[in-house]
Amino acid sequence: MYKIIFNSFLFFFIATPSFAYLGPGIGGGILAATIGIIIAIFAAVFGLVWFPIKRFLKKRKKKKEKN
Repeated sequence: MYKIIFNSFLFFFIATPSFAYLGPGIGGGILAATIGIIIAIFAAVFGLVWFPIKRFLKKRKKKKEKN
């Protein structure tokens, strides 16, 4: 158990910087992916809620026309 704690301490607190460069394309890609995921979730919720309501309203309208 102590080995795991000691190794975790070394890994997280005694890390050397990597000096890596992330260009502006990475930021744009992350932004586009995030917006895409949010839109996909919104579209899924919209589809799950709107289409059953639309079907219910259409059936209700047909019943009124029959009477």
